[in-house]
Amino acid sequence: MRIAVIGSGIAGLASAWLLHREHDVVLFERDRRLGGHTHTHEVRIGERDYRVDTGFIVFNTEHYPLLSRLFEELGVASRPTTMSFSVQCQRSGLEYNATDLDSLFCQRRNLLSPRFWGMVRDLTRFYRNAADLLQDFGPGPTLGEYLRRERYGAAFRDLHLLPMTCALWSLPVERALEFPARYLVRFMANHQMLQVSGRPQWRVVDGGSDRYLTAMRSRWNVRERSGCRVLGLRRDADGVWVRHAWGTERFDHAVMACHSDQALALLEDASPEEREILGAIGYQPNDVVLHTDARLLPRRRKAWAAWNAYVPADPAAGCTVSYCMNLLQGLDAPEPIVVTLNRSADIDPSKVLARMRYEHPVHDPAAVAAQQRKPEIQGQRHTWFAGAYWGWGFHEDGMRSAVEVAQGLGAAAGARFALAPHRDPGPRCDAQEAA
Repeated sequence: MRIAVIGSGIAGLASAWLLHREHDVVLFERDRRLGGHTHTHEVRIGERDYRVDTGFIVFNTEHYPLLSRLFEELGVASRPTTMSFSVQCQRSGLEYNATDLDSLFCQRRNLLSPRFWGMVRDLTRFYRNAADLLQDFGPGPTLGEYLRRERYGAAFRDLHLLPMTCALWSLPVERALEFPARYLVRFMANHQMLQVSGRPQWRVVDGGSDRYLTAMRSRWNVRERSGCRVLGLRRDADGVWVRHAWGTERFDHAVMACHSDQALALLEDASPEEREILGAIGYQPNDVVLHTDARLLPRRRKAWAAWNAYVPADPAAGCTVSYCMNLLQGLDAPEPIVVTLNRSADIDPSKVLARMRYEHPVHDPAAVAAQQRKPEIQGQRHTWFAGAYWGWGFHEDGMRSAVEVAQGLGAAAGARFALAPHRDPGPRCDAQEAA
């Protein structure tokens, strides 16, 4: 069959990879660069060159089983990394790194702070009791409603849980408070984030995440059309007409591997179900900067972590996050190499290496409900929908959706990736997957 794959993020790349041996696959990408959130930059610091990721950065074999299987198939090497987490509060000057007791109390004055100890007690209580939410049925409370109902203190809410939630999903504070509490807790429980020990070992692709893209492209016979924007799709009884910047072509099937809102905008004959389901999933834009400005990290070196959440003095400004790539990717650069989301104005322009803009799905109650309705539109009228938005928004979710499409189209490659029960893949950490 002749199949159009529209979009070259992980969902589109994996769809093309799983289908190309049995079908004539054409991969459309509006940008010149393939990869989506798989985005590796080559930068020079001093006399050395470094390959730094700003999108997809980390994975683990336990919660990314399909992606790990793909890497194994492609011969992509990886190595262990750290996933430490810190918080810096501009208003109070508070800094802590949650890795161990020494870094937790890197400001020794916090040993005598009732507010800080109250945060620690609430943290312990939340990790002990939050799993009770999983016993409830129905939509349940939002995160803000749950915290108020259980009388959690402002310090725990504002200086730990909200910064962590905002960092995980690159959300502004108000959206984090609207996050379904049970959805967050289920994610944390499945990822062993509610326990102190036994957490999985996180890994990074050795040499940069785009190594898997290079390996994939060297082995497939997919016809790549980068810089070719798709303008619209129309279906009939026998297939799909794809209208794009270079003309109009006929395909037996189309895999919409772009964001759900982009997919809906391209469907010239969208069904009511497609409008309702795809239209219910929103996106959060994020400005991402790769830079070497150490001022975006905590003031105390002991507080530096892989993830560094920043709580501004103005609550309306929202939490932001900076990733220390020296720690995440094991870069022995003479100065910190940092990826910062949504705090661009504070970065010294002379230290900026690259600027990006990524968008990520918003998991509110409407989006969660829409995910459950995917069977209503999947494979209908020769059209398939693949994307991380069907899950938690991470690379494993995009990979999983591609496997489902390949299996739906009867590709033998899909059988190699037998779908295991869906487990939450853990923090995105792609400057959105941390971006």
